[in-house]
Amino acid sequence: MATKPWSSTAPPGEFRPFVDAGENLREFSLRAVVLGALFGILFGAVSVYVGLRAGLTVSASIPIAVLSISILRAFGRSTILENNIVQTTGSAGESAAAGVIFTMPALIFLGYSLNTEYWRIFFLALLGGTLGVLFMIPLRRQLIVKEHGNLTFPEGTACADVLVAGERGGSFAGRVFWGLGLGGVYTFCMNTLGMWPTQPDYQPKWLPGASMRCTITSEYLGVGYIIGPRVAGTLFAGGVISWLVMMPAIRFFGSLAPGVALYPSTIPIPQMSPDQLWGTYIRPMGAGAVAASGLITLIKTMPTILAALTAGLKDVRAKHAAMPAASRTERDLSMRVVIVGSVVIMAMIWALLRFKPIPGAQSGAFANLIAAFFIIVFGFLFVTVASRISGLIGNSSNPISGMTIATLMATCAVFLVVHWTANSYAVLALTIGGVVCIAAAIAGATSQDLKTGYLVGATPAKQQIGLIIGVLVSSFAIGGTLILMNVGLAQYKPIQIALDINQLPTGVEKQQDNYTHEGKTYVLVNAIGSGEIPDGKYLYDPATRQIEVQWEQGIGSAKAAAPQARLMATVISGILNRRLPWRLVFLGVFLVIAIEILGVRSLPFAVGSYISIGTTMAMFAGGLVRWLAERGAEKKEGAGSEVSPGSLYSSGLIAAGGVFGLLAIVINLLQDQELSEHLPHWLIRTLHLPWPTGMFAFGQTFMPQLSQKMGLGVFLFVALAITLFVSARKKLKRS
Repeated sequence: MATKPWSSTAPPGEFRPFVDAGENLREFSLRAVVLGALFGILFGAVSVYVGLRAGLTVSASIPIAVLSISILRAFGRSTILENNIVQTTGSAGESAAAGVIFTMPALIFLGYSLNTEYWRIFFLALLGGTLGVLFMIPLRRQLIVKEHGNLTFPEGTACADVLVAGERGGSFAGRVFWGLGLGGVYTFCMNTLGMWPTQPDYQPKWLPGASMRCTITSEYLGVGYIIGPRVAGTLFAGGVISWLVMMPAIRFFGSLAPGVALYPSTIPIPQMSPDQLWGTYIRPMGAGAVAASGLITLIKTMPTILAALTAGLKDVRAKHAAMPAASRTERDLSMRVVIVGSVVIMAMIWALLRFKPIPGAQSGAFANLIAAFFIIVFGFLFVTVASRISGLIGNSSNPISGMTIATLMATCAVFLVVHWTANSYAVLALTIGGVVCIAAAIAGATSQDLKTGYLVGATPAKQQIGLIIGVLVSSFAIGGTLILMNVGLAQYKPIQIALDINQLPTGVEKQQDNYTHEGKTYVLVNAIGSGEIPDGKYLYDPATRQIEVQWEQGIGSAKAAAPQARLMATVISGILNRRLPWRLVFLGVFLVIAIEILGVRSLPFAVGSYISIGTTMAMFAGGLVRWLAERGAEKKEGAGSEVSPGSLYSSGLIAAGGVFGLLAIVINLLQDQELSEHLPHWLIRTLHLPWPTGMFAFGQTFMPQLSQKMGLGVFLFVALAITLFVSARKKLKRS
């Protein structure tokens, strides 16, 4: 028995797992798997909600580990290995959600329906997630074991510290529950009761075109705290450049041509709101910036990519050179499972594309086979990349979107060479990018989980089975949450645009002849890259011969911007249709090059320049709270680490924002007057549906003037930030 106390950061020569390989503690128990599966569903849904709004997700392993320690302890004595299985199984939901939301909503922006694609999303999430787990099996020894001391895997190491603290008697669950409780009350009062505005907005008359806004949600505050002041500040800097520099400049120069619509806009610049300036001119610049920064990140990590691939292949060959029976802590699923599983997944992807294509997006058998092959090749490459980068900088900072963009650009370039440019091939390219993105996202989280298992002395094979179970169960929730948000946040806005339905402009196509809305029949048309009609879906009235209604779907709206998915659609349609506003794109590219020359990490800056300043300002507030809380507290317990009291409280705020935000969407759906057409009559009678529109409008009914006060929202957001600061400064208690 070693005399030195256990340490997760002990050097390779001195390290020993917390549970020795010879010990056989209860590990893969039914209650651990069930609880982990439930957490996978919950955090998968929360990650979809937060990710579509914020444009990024954060690791769920630590809050799941904390909650597991508390819950299993209430049901009797639990082991550290059981709690590890819970967090391993549960964290798969958050990772699969990240891969899905970064890509699959792009179907909407490419002109297809998402609301009827639940099973497609389910199977792609399941296949991509399983592929990510399988490809990590042969890489575990090289990246987790042999690189111990070189690759830190920060979230995985922090999670191991939490599990060991829980085993020794430390309890952090109270801090998470406080964040969940206060954040839940705050979110319910703001989103459901409407007691104060969700986004205070100031548009200075002395700087036309600018907008200073902050989306004051608990989840943005929590995300900002966890990513820290440096990353949050870089994100906000990108927003400042876009919203307070570029947009006023565009407005100023556009005022010189007050009656002319400048491409890609369809209306003159002086008549455009800040949101229209952002959507029309800033987003193409941001797309170029994100794509360039993602590729720069890949180029920087190319040496580590090649090293990891070479070492991984050597390790696979070494395994076949007859090794003695592995100990419990060295037992992985066999390479036969990896090979057979990969072939089966490739066949299932081909079958899905061949026999269940999206209506209007059929592609040939050979093209589908090429797509399945690309998925396997790009999947293995970027699983290795994601794992390596995750070990260096953490899973939350992993540039998954950059890897996906590289996949899409390579795929679309091949398609362009062989003249596969129809809309069906855009969906095919998205499928390739989507599965690769999900696999890479899962690989990053799997690496952290396997690192946690290595540190605490878990059985790798049991963790790998738990991850596959977690991917399976969370895939059920991810598609449903995605569609729920798209339907629940959708709006139909009156608009009048003249249109000749018999001679549609370039980029506008008819999708459905008989689309019924509020008892009236319209023609559904879709616009992508048109110079005459802004991108989106519209209802055309044959009687008036003009567009009468704009169907603004939930995903893509201000409440669920889905920035990465929109970026993927922009890249695909821009390359295949050659309608990308390249001059604006290159402005973003050269902006990123300048940022890199200054020595600043360009990826968070690029993402900040692409998403709304309301999001980045709220995250910056969270980062600022962390900076204030850690001033002079560097030597205090937990200061600056992933297991700090502030990060635990922030995890509760994020979970609260997601859970109660989804609750508000469900209530909104239950107030839909057309609900009787979609639900069984017995359910409508039982719940007395649809509910009255103003049933929960407490703020509008009882305090109409106060509920519109921007200052009230700012004051309460500051009060919530103060509770985070107080919690972060208060030491964790041992019990």
